[in-house]
Amino acid sequence: MLYYAKTEALRMLRNRRYIIFVVAFPVVFYLINANIYGQQKTDGGVTVAAYLLVSMAAYGALASSMMSSAVPWAQERQSGWLRQLQITPLPNWAIIVTKLGAALLLVLPSLLLVSLAAVLQQGVSMPVSRWVPLLLTLWIGAIPFIAVGLTIGSVFGPDAAQPASMICMFALALLGGLWFPVDVIGGTMKTIAHFMPSYHYANLGWSIISGDGLPVTDLLIVLAWAVVLGGVATYAYRRATVRA
Repeated sequence: MLYYAKTEALRMLRNRRYIIFVVAFPVVFYLINANIYGQQKTDGGVTVAAYLLVSMAAYGALASSMMSSAVPWAQERQSGWLRQLQITPLPNWAIIVTKLGAALLLVLPSLLLVSLAAVLQQGVSMPVSRWVPLLLTLWIGAIPFIAVGLTIGSVFGPDAAQPASMICMFALALLGGLWFPVDVIGGTMKTIAHFMPSYHYANLGWSIISGDGLPVTDLLIVLAWAVVLGGVATYAYRRATVRA
């Protein structure tokens, strides 16, 4: 399992799309917007630089979750690699858990690099009692989006999985208020945002940096999405296995 997870992680780190959309884009987008609006204050009293830290770290985690699972999973099915894994001593649950672990590992670069940019370039400062829950929450909270990626990889072939995952990734980010605050968007878009798992996921982080702790409602919604999407991913995987 450890060797499989290491192989998965190294393969994604050599992927240029991963480096551009998951690692570089969130940091660059953060720096551009933070240098323009960073010292302003939100309605919650935190600086925009800190608010954007959560938004871009959440986007990077979301993008990483989907890009590190959807296309590789589809490629493994098409190439027959998944079938080879299934005839090894590895049980099916170990294959899924390893894929999940590798995807979670690849969430860390975007979280850490955006946080580092916020500290070094914008002087964002928080006590450890906020940094630790923030990073852990955004890290573990990415599980529902990994499930989305695995579902896409089980349903589509490699050629279709790439655009499908990117469309889904951008839709979750845009409609969830990760690129633009939902209060600024307003109207119908604001209503839609509150139905998106990405909004409640990011709101966990926004609440932590505001000193309000973990909001129970958002936490339960993210957990519910994790269960539902995990179930969908498992069903899609089983169907893909039968077809294989």
